[in-house]
Amino acid sequence: MISPAQPAQIRLDRVSFAPQLFKSAKLTRRKQSSLPAYYSLRDVSFEVFQGDRIAIVGAAGAGKTTLLRLLNHLISPTQGSLYFNDRPYTQIPPVSLRQQILLLPQESKLLGMTVQEAFAYPLKLRSVSPLAIAARVSEWRDRLQIPSEWLSRTEQQLSLGQRQWVAIARALIAQPKILLLDEPTVSLDISQRQQFFAAFKQSGYAPTVLMVTHQLDLAQTWCTRVLHFQQGQLITDQRANAINWQTLESALQQAAIAQEEEWA
Repeated sequence: MISPAQPAQIRLDRVSFAPQLFKSAKLTRRKQSSLPAYYSLRDVSFEVFQGDRIAIVGAAGAGKTTLLRLLNHLISPTQGSLYFNDRPYTQIPPVSLRQQILLLPQESKLLGMTVQEAFAYPLKLRSVSPLAIAARVSEWRDRLQIPSEWLSRTEQQLSLGQRQWVAIARALIAQPKILLLDEPTVSLDISQRQQFFAAFKQSGYAPTVLMVTHQLDLAQTWCTRVLHFQQGQLITDQRANAINWQTLESALQQAAIAQEEEWA
């Protein structure tokens, strides 16, 4: 386990999550308790430190998205505990936690708002002044080169790539302490991907980032750590500069093949 000489922002202590998808409502509680649980995450422990840029990798079904949902307090662990700045998640109001630990899912929604309204909404929830909101929105619009004609559009009037770009901009405008990204660049072209990562350097905004990705080149060039998951378990937690990337790629390919054979 990687343990720098600083307090952890997030700590997971033997966290497991079992959605128990295969239990029938017709079974008695006693019979249900005797059935084996299906664990999408099992006995996971690691720490996240300020400024980490962590790539989360693994084949489909490895538990990557479940981990992000746990970290965002959208679901609670079946076993184990999570801590944010040494405070148990169970003692933190979910809304307060999500303002500091923001999840950007693969398919973000504008919830009926225009792009302009969606940009301002997270800051309004924090009672940021209208002038400060306008300045923040303008800054990130310029950095990400978001056209003015997008501002009055709704979700239905944007392409998939445009919706993803708007969602990224909204997350960066909110400037949480920790960003949880689920395949953030999958719908973006190469120039947008480069622009996204350059925006952090240009702005001076340096959040802690945990990012689910299948793009190992991105993990290798931008991330500082890599968490490798397989069948719900954390296999390795390594510094990016210490990884044998060919070995990791081979392991991911083999896991994907095994998963396909299992589902066939």
